[in-house]
Amino acid sequence: MPWSRSAGPTASPALAADVLAGETLLAVAAVDRGDREARIHLAAPLDLAVLHRMLGDDVVTVEEVAWRDGDVVAESRRQLGAIVLDRSPLRRPHPDALLAAVLDGIRLHGLELLPWSPAARHLQARAQLLHHYLGAPWPDVSDQALLEDLDTAVAPFLLRVRRRADLRRVAPADVLRARLPARHERDLDRLVPPTVQVPSGSHVRVDYDGERPVLAVRLQEMFGASATPAVLDGRLPVLLHLLSPARRPVQITDDLAGFWDRAYPQVRAELRGRYPKHAWPEDPRTAQPLRGTRRR
Repeated sequence: MPWSRSAGPTASPALAADVLAGETLLAVAAVDRGDREARIHLAAPLDLAVLHRMLGDDVVTVEEVAWRDGDVVAESRRQLGAIVLDRSPLRRPHPDALLAAVLDGIRLHGLELLPWSPAARHLQARAQLLHHYLGAPWPDVSDQALLEDLDTAVAPFLLRVRRRADLRRVAPADVLRARLPARHERDLDRLVPPTVQVPSGSHVRVDYDGERPVLAVRLQEMFGASATPAVLDGRLPVLLHLLSPARRPVQITDDLAGFWDRAYPQVRAELRGRYPKHAWPEDPRTAQPLRGTRRR
């Protein structure tokens, strides 16, 4: 009497008890293809050795190195048509094939596959500002530009990568520096410094992620200054985010002198009662800049 079994994601609970449930290969004589599952009505176990005797000439060996399921796959498979009979890892996949697979993965998932650090992203933003405002010789180093020139810009740093985990050893900062003009290396820190020294003596990090560079600094550290700090050899004033002692924004401006004249008196009136330990001089231009409270 013919027996039946279900195959597919909605297989019958009786499948586990089916005498053929553990077989690797089946020769199927009758099957129904439903909307949600396929049901085999007549089948017999198929021995691999018998299969080779009967159809050995049709079995082919396929070697594949590709990006699949989020990682590099390097394997050898014996196949009968689309049926994979067995597979094993490739011991020595060709380096060019490995590189091509990794590049395919980056094209698919983006440069976020690389271990970007905040310092590397900061370097990228600084270099990108130079490209935006000055143009040549400063190249476009955005993610999009790097992806469009992946074979030249990134591939040389992936020659030792065999799988996704190896990407952790790639330094995106090195990728970026290789794109920048070597003879202008010193100009980078001069034109777009990573930090700016404010009147208090603090070196405050400049944020280059937006259209304008931003310097977020406590208001008391800017006492004694009238001019707004600038980058690009003084050609581009930063956008000052002046902060309260609690590091909350008080004013956003690229005109420090105008802030002292127009907005500071009101800020002083509102905040000196809230932060009495901190200095709120009437004339901030001649006051001593402070990192902390007056007592310190």
